[in-house]
Amino acid sequence: MTSDNVYFILTRQPENPKHINAGCICYMSVYKHKSTTKKKPPPSKFPVIPLGSYSSVDYEIELSCLEQLSEQELALLLALPEDAERLKWWKDEKTLHTALELTEDTAVTVEEGGEELRGIIRYIGKLTTYPPLSGTFFGIELQGADKGKGKTDGKFEYKKLFSCPKDCGVFAPFSRVRPVVPDSLSPSVRQSDPPPEMEELAPGDRVTYFIDDKLFHGMVVNVQEKGGEFLVRISTDTDQSGKRGGEIEVPLLNVAKGEVPAEVESMDVDTTAVEAHTEDLYTEDLSLNSLVEVSVTSGNLYGIIRWIGTLTGLPGRPETMAGLELEEDKGTSNGTFKSVRFFECPPKRALFVKLSSCRPDSRFQIPSAMQTAKAADTEMEPDTENLETVPPVSTEQVNQILIGRMKGIQGHCNSCYMDAALFSLFSCSSVLDSMLFISTKPRDAPIQNTLLYDIVNPLRRKGFVEGRHVMKLRQQLQKHGYSHSFTTDEKDPEEFLTVIMHHILALDPLLKLSAGSKVQESYCYQIFLDQKHSLVLPTVQQLLEHSFHSAGLKLAEAPSCLILQMPRFGKKFKMFDKIVPSLELDVTDLLSEGPQQCMLCGNLAQKECKDCFEDPVFSRTGFKIFCSTCSHQVHAHPQRQSHKPADLEIPKSYISRGTPQPQALTRDKMQLFAVLCIETSHYVSFIKHGPNSQDWIFFDSMADREGERDGYNIPEVQACPEVAMYLEMSPAELATQVPRDMKGVAKRLFCDAYMYLYESTSMCLYR
Repeated sequence: MTSDNVYFILTRQPENPKHINAGCICYMSVYKHKSTTKKKPPPSKFPVIPLGSYSSVDYEIELSCLEQLSEQELALLLALPEDAERLKWWKDEKTLHTALELTEDTAVTVEEGGEELRGIIRYIGKLTTYPPLSGTFFGIELQGADKGKGKTDGKFEYKKLFSCPKDCGVFAPFSRVRPVVPDSLSPSVRQSDPPPEMEELAPGDRVTYFIDDKLFHGMVVNVQEKGGEFLVRISTDTDQSGKRGGEIEVPLLNVAKGEVPAEVESMDVDTTAVEAHTEDLYTEDLSLNSLVEVSVTSGNLYGIIRWIGTLTGLPGRPETMAGLELEEDKGTSNGTFKSVRFFECPPKRALFVKLSSCRPDSRFQIPSAMQTAKAADTEMEPDTENLETVPPVSTEQVNQILIGRMKGIQGHCNSCYMDAALFSLFSCSSVLDSMLFISTKPRDAPIQNTLLYDIVNPLRRKGFVEGRHVMKLRQQLQKHGYSHSFTTDEKDPEEFLTVIMHHILALDPLLKLSAGSKVQESYCYQIFLDQKHSLVLPTVQQLLEHSFHSAGLKLAEAPSCLILQMPRFGKKFKMFDKIVPSLELDVTDLLSEGPQQCMLCGNLAQKECKDCFEDPVFSRTGFKIFCSTCSHQVHAHPQRQSHKPADLEIPKSYISRGTPQPQALTRDKMQLFAVLCIETSHYVSFIKHGPNSQDWIFFDSMADREGERDGYNIPEVQACPEVAMYLEMSPAELATQVPRDMKGVAKRLFCDAYMYLYESTSMCLYR
C-alpha cells in the first residue's frame, strides 16, 4: 500500500502553512520525489500532502522539517492517534528500533490501564483494513497473574486475529510494549520486572526527594546513569543536617518533579489499621472516593481519597491519614509508602496527608442560587432506598425542566464523552431504560444504582446532575478494572457504552449483523466506506447503505436501538465536510429476511442486484431489489446483462399466502433521537425531542466556567430551532453553506457529527 509513495514526518512546525503540526505524517508520490530530487540546484522544499487530507493539494514544506520514514516505521507510527504523540515516540529512537525487532512469541510487558502487564506477542499487524493505510499493532496474550486483565479473546471488532482465553488479550501500539529482556541490557543488570515509568528531569527543575521517608526540596544539577541505575544530582535547599547549599545524589525513584507539600514526616506504617478504617466516615463527611482538595504553598491540589487509616510514628497521638490519588503528577508515589502498597494509581499521583487537611472539592460547590433551590426542594437528592421510575422528559416539559444554565449534566475532568452520551441516551428517550432495571450481579448493582438514582432520575426530574455523581460512576468503573484512567482521561463514547452495556450490565447486543451464514453481535456500528464511493454530501441513510453494501452485511433482525459511528479517522480527520441527518432511517432493505417491495412496481421483491446499487439510472438511496418480472426487464438492458441478481430470502409463511398486496408490506423505520458531536476533543450532543422540525435542543456539559483553577463548570441546555432551516434546504443549497456562517449551533450538527442514535418505537416494546 505504501510502495507508490514516499512518507515523511514533520520534525518541527513549518513556517508555512501554520495549520500543519509537528508530528504530522506527509507523503508524495515516488515519481514526484525522484523528479524533485533530480532538480538543479537541489530544492530546499518538498511538495507534500498531509496524511488524512481529503484534498490532493500540495504544501511546500522546508526539507529541514522533514525526515523520511521507512515502511516499517510508518506502520508503527500510524498506530498512534495524535501528531504530538507520533513525534514524541519517533524521537525515542531506542524504543522505535526495539519495536521494529519484536517478533511473535516474544515475552513483553504492555501498559494497560495504568499497569504493566506480562504477556507474549501473538499477533503483529493491522487491526482493520480501513483506512487502507493503517497502523501496526501488537496482539498480546497476558500471562500468569495478569490473565483476565485484558479486553479481548483475540478478536478485534468481528475479526479473529489470534486466539486466547476471554479477557486475556490486549491490542496495543508499540509505545506501550516493551520486551521483558531488552537486548541493550547485559545479563548482570537484566531485571525480572520492568522498570517503573520515569519522569523526565532537566537541569534547573525544582524537585522533591526522599531519604528515609523524609522529604526535602532542591534543584536538579544533572541526571546520569551509574552501574545500571539512574541518579539525580540535586543542589539542596537544606540537607539532612539543616545546612544550605550542598549537593546530593539521589536515585531517580526517590525524586518527584515539583515541590510536594511536606505533609508526610518519618512514619512507621501500621498495616493492621488499614482494614479497620477503610469503611468508616470521617470529619466533614469525607470518606473513601470523596473528591477533595488540599492547600499547599503553590496553590491547591485536587484528588480522590483512595485510603484512610493511621500511620504510627507521628509526634503525639497517631492522626488519621488519607491516601489521595491526585489529578496531576504532583504526588510522591504510585500508592505505596515504605514499600507497603495501600492503593493503586499511576506513578507520581499518590500523596499521603492528614485527613484534617482535606476539604471537599470546592469546584463542585453549587452556586448560591442552586443551593437555595436544593434546600427548598429535598427531592434534589433522590431517596435511593425506594425504587422509582421517572419517565423521560416529554416535549411539553423540555422548556420547564431542561432549558437553561446549570442544566443537564455538569462536566468535570475530561468527562464530556460520558456527559454527552448519558444525556443523549436518557434525557428524552426510554429506548435503553432496560439498562436501569435489568437483573445484575451483586458486584455490579452499585453501578446500576448510581446510573439510575444519581444520574438518570435527577436528570429527568430536575434537569440537572452534579458532576460528582458522574465522577462516582467513573470511580466505580475504574474500580472494576476496565481502565485505570476512567476518572482522569478522556475516552470515546463507544468505549464507555460498551463497558457499561456489555461488561457491567450484560445487556443483550443491540445489533445483530448477518455476514453470509455467520451472525455477528455488537452494541454500535462503525460506518466504513469503499474508497471508490461517489458520495459528496451524504445523508446518514446513504452512508449506512453504502457501508453495508461494501462490507456485504445485512441486519439479522430489526434493532430497537441503532448507534452509528460516522466515518472519521479518529477525532481529527473527517471524511465529509458535512453529513445530513436522516430524521427517519429506513432499514427494511437492510434486513436479511422478511418480505420487501420491488423498487419499481411495489410488489413482493424476489431478487436483489448488488451490481445495480450505484447505477446512476436508479435513485441514490436504497438497495436495488426487484420482483422477478421487473428484474428480468431491468437486466435485459445491454449495460446490465453482466449483472448477477441474487434470490432474496422470503419467509415461507408469505409465499404460502400468495403474493401480498403492496399495502400489506410494512416498512421498518427508525427515528433519530440524538447526535453526539466532537470538535477539538470536546463532545456535545443534540437531542430531537419532538415531532416538529424545530424540536431540537443542544447540550454542552462545559458551556461556561465559574472561576479559574478553583472554579467549576457550568453545563447548559439551549433550544436550537435554527437546525430546522438547514434540514429543509436542498442538497445543492446546503453544500454552499459556509460552516462558520451557519446560524446558532447548527454548524456543529452538520459538520462535527460523531455518533447518531436511532430508536424503533415498535421494536423497543419487545426488548
